Amino acid sequence: MDAAKPLGVDPIVVEIVKGALKACGDEMEALMVRTSMSPFIREKGDHFSGLADSKARILYTTHDRSGPGMLETIFERYPPQSMHAGDVYWASDPYILHGAISHSPDMCFIAPAFLGEDIVGYSLCFGHFWDVGGVRPGSISPQATDIFQEGVVVPQVRIVDRGRLNDELYRTILRNSRFPDMLEGDTRAMMAASRLGQSRLLELFERYGKAQVEAAFDALQARSERAVRSCIATHVRPGRYRFADYVDNDCVTDQPYRVEVEVEFGAEGVELVDCTGSDDQARGPINYLMHPDCCRMIFSRFLVNLDGTVNQNSGAFRPIGEVRLRSGSILQPIRPAPLGLRAHTLWRFANAALGVFAQAAPGNTPAGSPDYVIVIFHALDAKPGEHFFCTDGLGAGQGARPHADGLDVIYVGTQKNYPIEFLEGAYPMRIERYAIQPDSGGPGRFRGGVGIVRDYRILAEKVMVATRMGNQKTPAWGVAGGCAARPGRIVVNPGQPGERSVPGFAEGVLLARGEVLRVITSGGGGYGNPFEREPSRVLGDVLDGFVTIEAARADYGVVLDGSGRALDEAATTRLRAAMPAASAPFDRGAAFDRLERGRQRAANSESALK
Repeated sequence: MDAAKPLGVDPIVVEIVKGALKACGDEMEALMVRTSMSPFIREKGDHFSGLADSKARILYTTHDRSGPGMLETIFERYPPQSMHAGDVYWASDPYILHGAISHSPDMCFIAPAFLGEDIVGYSLCFGHFWDVGGVRPGSISPQATDIFQEGVVVPQVRIVDRGRLNDELYRTILRNSRFPDMLEGDTRAMMAASRLGQSRLLELFERYGKAQVEAAFDALQARSERAVRSCIATHVRPGRYRFADYVDNDCVTDQPYRVEVEVEFGAEGVELVDCTGSDDQARGPINYLMHPDCCRMIFSRFLVNLDGTVNQNSGAFRPIGEVRLRSGSILQPIRPAPLGLRAHTLWRFANAALGVFAQAAPGNTPAGSPDYVIVIFHALDAKPGEHFFCTDGLGAGQGARPHADGLDVIYVGTQKNYPIEFLEGAYPMRIERYAIQPDSGGPGRFRGGVGIVRDYRILAEKVMVATRMGNQKTPAWGVAGGCAARPGRIVVNPGQPGERSVPGFAEGVLLARGEVLRVITSGGGGYGNPFEREPSRVLGDVLDGFVTIEAARADYGVVLDGSGRALDEAATTRLRAAMPAASAPFDRGAAFDRLERGRQRAANSESALK
């Protein structure tokens, strides 16, 4: 019997339910965007919506690294039998949530859907909130050394009880934000979205009946599980594979942190994901508290993408077996370790998982991608009424694919950077340059996506800046003969007598009126031998400003004529004939090799002392 069509399930109803779940998630997202107040949610799209069934299985998620574990945490305090129609639950403590929420500004809301006396499902959502207190505006400080410096955390609470808001608790939480009106607007948007999801779930049950809808849920879970197992059986070679990547430092010290994953693939599933080889937890805020099911979701994400007919749900990560984590490590830190900048470690873990697939499923995986970049501005010693706070997220290039160049200038997933018109209209700054950064993408038969250069002219009297830019020590890796990307950098007053560099992770950078902050983001790794890229495509890259004339020659063996607008075909043929063939499966860059050698020397010295 087909696992996607259990006995008695109408396949048409299954497809309708599948579409309805997606439509519900999209509608919840639209409601959040329309009614929230902060730019994080309204402009950038840093939010999530999801739906779960009565067994707490994820049915649909709009964010493929969020959802698992949220309900189970609520149940620890409020078991389903204690819930009522009209309830909404709130939580944001990453440690209580076991990593289902991984830093304090992300707050989740959950609403149970009652059909009569029975819970038939749950609606979930979260948003990244503008400010929840803490040592710095925005609640994320690169120099935080414990979670108490990162703002208020909310344990499991029933914020709405049978339709009645717990006003005393709500006012207390709002009072802990520097921007309480914005926090209130965003949290009310989340509560409204959770109630919307609840009502759409009930409409499904009322239309098709409990038995039909729950059978459709089972069918969709089974379909996703089958698709993942089929992808593993078809594309992945059984065996044990290991890959590692580095976070540049923990913001507080200059020590790099290694993220390692070792994976054992079976014939139809992942037998083990072993993360215990990763470094100990960091003093600074790059720790990533990873929920085991979020780890499973990262692995199933790659496989689900090979089959576009199924949803990312709990069924999709059932084939991912044991997840082994080590308490006290950078992937399983112990409270009160800070977590605010955990995304840099999350992305290195995701890239390490991709590196495992590049070995186990050669030819089917893209090259590595860098972290996104964030710069934070806020007024210093501002007059009353002139204070401002701005967090701007910037895109970077993504890894080249086995069949195409990498995507250019992607912030993160479905999120977006702020439009120039918004920044200049809302904050005392002028964007004087926003352009492609040539040569930032790793060379390859398929070029890595490129990053950008963005210049901010400060128009306020005095501004303090914090920066978040990784991949300066270890840029995104190339694969299958492709080359590593070029790292980014941050500069104050470029080309002027007072020019100075800013570290990737910095806080307390002071800028005065008229000064310029230039941010250059990195690109993605290349795929395949760059000398196999068609010269005409390299010429097109030069004309479009993605590759310089010098890099066309050095990286691709392509020579242009004196005008710089046409190929010198004879010179190109001669140069390429003299180029060595690329053979390494990965290009990690010279810095990665130095870090690995230094690590091995340290291990040898420690062993000798014992």
